[in-house]
Amino acid sequence: MKAVIFNEHGGPEVLQYREVEEPRIKANEVLVEVRACALNHLDVWVRQGLPGIKIPLPHILGNDIAGVVREAGELVTWVQTGDEVMLQPGVSCGHCVNCLRGQDNLCPEYDILGQKRDGGYAELVAAPGINVIPKPKGLSWESAAALPLVTVTAWHMLVTRARVQPGEDVLIHAAGSGVGSIGIQVAKLRGARVIATAGSDQKLEKARELGADEIVNYTREDWPKEVRRLTAKRGCDVVFEHTGAETWPGSILALAQNGRLVTCGATSGYDARTDIRHVFFRHLTLLGSMMGSKAELLDAMKFIERGAISAVVDRTLPLKDARRAHELMEDRAQFGKLVLIP
Repeated sequence: MKAVIFNEHGGPEVLQYREVEEPRIKANEVLVEVRACALNHLDVWVRQGLPGIKIPLPHILGNDIAGVVREAGELVTWVQTGDEVMLQPGVSCGHCVNCLRGQDNLCPEYDILGQKRDGGYAELVAAPGINVIPKPKGLSWESAAALPLVTVTAWHMLVTRARVQPGEDVLIHAAGSGVGSIGIQVAKLRGARVIATAGSDQKLEKARELGADEIVNYTREDWPKEVRRLTAKRGCDVVFEHTGAETWPGSILALAQNGRLVTCGATSGYDARTDIRHVFFRHLTLLGSMMGSKAELLDAMKFIERGAISAVVDRTLPLKDARRAHELMEDRAQFGKLVLIP
């Protein structure tokens, strides 16, 4: 089959489009013909190399996958050849305490398709049968691939961890990112007033089109003051953080008393400064959030099927242009998701 692989960590130039062996499935897995695979910033981190995480090389990236089942293992009785599916990206053991509690994203053996195991930058991918989700009939392949990882992440952050309530002010950072564009929609579903940030006027206007009530350019040094002005000097009840060092100090300042900051990532850097006085004096809560459970994605799928959550796809590129897609992501040149088509 054709796939994009890398044999060493480095920049986008290490990605190679070439012929590789087709994957073989286990009894509890499915073999899926990839119709579309969306990019995530995790692809960039894995390609560059993650501290303390050994990636088997050569490696195939790709966490967000939609396609058609070619073959189902003998233990996978709920999936048929020819089924159109999306793949939940989180892979867990299925038998530890956290998995049995429905918190499979906290499994000690947790992995993500395309992280330590091969992913969807290929014509075929092997995945656990329990990761299969039926693709809604009205959903395009590009949209189906663009939704799973960012939707389960945003849902876990805003619904499960931050417990956003109707009428609350929620600050969504980096509205032009995949998770930011879904975060706006999930916060609105919860009845919140959304203030969205982005680094350009064009992205801010697109954030308004997605449902943001107010917009703020976070490249301005005084952006936290603008957030407080928009909230009558009170601050936001919830800050949706995933950019890290660049916005973290301002996010702390933008919170209201008793506010909650929920974070799932650090695309601008991990070493963020926190003035601890703000945390205890203003009674703030800092919440970590790692992906989300399979059940949470199924909960969110109800809203995807109704059209209440929609994929935001910036553009599609052929699989052989994966290097170009990585360059666009690193340059923050997109609004929403970049999608590869084999």
